[in-house]
Amino acid sequence: MTTLAKHTTATIIPSLRYRDAPAAIEWLREAFGFEKHLVVPGEAGTIDHAQLVFGNGMIMLGSARDDDFGQLQRPLDAPDAPVSKSAYIIVTDVDAHHARAVAAGARVVMEPEDQHYGGRLYSCRDPEGNLWNFGSYDPWERE
Repeated sequence: MTTLAKHTTATIIPSLRYRDAPAAIEWLREAFGFEKHLVVPGEAGTIDHAQLVFGNGMIMLGSARDDDFGQLQRPLDAPDAPVSKSAYIIVTDVDAHHARAVAAGARVVMEPEDQHYGGRLYSCRDPEGNLWNFGSYDPWERE
């Protein structure tokens, strides 16, 4: 491990901004199985900051707003817009997770499929268009 990284549960935590962060939190819980770790409500039904966990991973999110950071990161302009980033999340049963996400209304863009490098993977978009990838391949496991 690099000496610059702190030894902790997760050293990389993706962050997102949503137009409707309260709805996104509930949807991410229902569709993907995230759990609330911390939610800081803002004014007028917004979210100043939230932390959701899945296994030993975490994402942070908040409501889109016109502040300094909001000028750097904002929600996609359209739910079908190409993305420059996406998260890969390791799950034990790709097909069961896929079924859960579909039942919650996830828009699947790549059906579950075995990968040539190992594991099984599917990709979907959340209601605001963010791309999520779920797979059984664990790069930390050595064969």
